[in-house]
Amino acid sequence: METFISFTNQSQGRDRIFRATQYACALAKYLLRNEAKRKELVKKLQFLESNMSSGRKLFRLGNTVNSIHAAKSTLHISDPVLRFCLTSANLNRALYFICDNILWARGIGLIRDIDKERWSLNSTRFYFLSLVMNLTRDVYVIIQLMVQKSRDRQFQQKVDQHLNESPDVACVIVPQLDAFLFLLLESLRNEPSVALDTVKNVCDLFIPLDKLGIYQTNAGVVGFCGLVSSLLGILSVLRPSLKIKP
Repeated sequence: METFISFTNQSQGRDRIFRATQYACALAKYLLRNEAKRKELVKKLQFLESNMSSGRKLFRLGNTVNSIHAAKSTLHISDPVLRFCLTSANLNRALYFICDNILWARGIGLIRDIDKERWSLNSTRFYFLSLVMNLTRDVYVIIQLMVQKSRDRQFQQKVDQHLNESPDVACVIVPQLDAFLFLLLESLRNEPSVALDTVKNVCDLFIPLDKLGIYQTNAGVVGFCGLVSSLLGILSVLRPSLKIKP
């Protein structure tokens, strides 16, 4: 109970709950779309989804400053690749929040003379770029982990043992590919935070890809991916050890 109270007291925690609810509604709405008897339920889900989205925009009002501060912090990272990826991701995230805040202001009538579609498109673009840079960081970290693991003599013996114990698999699948996958899984097993962040970012990527028309799916896929990434986000907030650093 104390963990739950601490979680809900954080604005980030509340946003994660709202986000999970929003995409759960989107997924349920998609699954029930062809059922005539569920039309009333679908309307309620749509209304709840809309309210969750509006509530999240309110929670994100101060996130522009947080992203700019995070960008300043990442400028001091010694690794040039991580420095570039994280600083770029945070700057694009800050621009995304600026667009999001302007859209929120227009939605409540504070601003009227703006092109909603244009600002929404720019918001999605900045969100997409932020995710791409975060995924690039994930891939870079995974490569580093795999290189370190491959230099471990004990691990090399473990790989040879794995291939010897699975001769049928090694014949069907290219041995180098089997060894590569084994190395990847073993590297991520010791760093669950990297695996979690990668899966979360991949799931999130489907949302702007669909909105920008780069890779269109459907509302069901977007709802499912959004729900999965939200649940993984909740897990990382509840267990800080599962949050990737830096």
